[in-house]
Amino acid sequence: MKLILSLVLVLTVAVITCAAAPEGADDAKALQGTWLPAKAELGGQPMADAVLKTIRLVLDDGKYTAYVGEEPDKGTYTLDAGATPKGMTITGTEGPNHGKTFPAIYELTHNDGGDTLRICYDLSGANRPTEFKSVAGTKLYLVTYTRKTK
Repeated sequence: MKLILSLVLVLTVAVITCAAAPEGADDAKALQGTWLPAKAELGGQPMADAVLKTIRLVLDDGKYTAYVGEEPDKGTYTLDAGATPKGMTITGTEGPNHGKTFPAIYELTHNDGGDTLRICYDLSGANRPTEFKSVAGTKLYLVTYTRKTK
């Protein structure tokens, strides 16, 4: 459960405050809201649907709150929309990931069915991932979120 919460935290923090590019400012606004995981993998292994149903990520103006069940994990995130792929850094400030920093990459897409946010976190904290892949033997956490609508 602690590892899952770490994963959720990483996904949450990596999304909002951008460094300078206008595109980053657009991303910062577009990422705000509540996100629910549609699918996720950790170290190349898919997460069970029962676990996914307990996860929720809320992004709001550079701050995140990630829930696994009702237990919150809070922190901040910054965006690097100028990087390829777009980067983010998540820092835990309260909860199980307090004091931890997770580098990540993200991709936001808009389609007729709603918005999709894909984030790949390095839960080891070592390096920002270079592709949207979760490989066996790593702590790479890949999550595809959909925006929660009212």
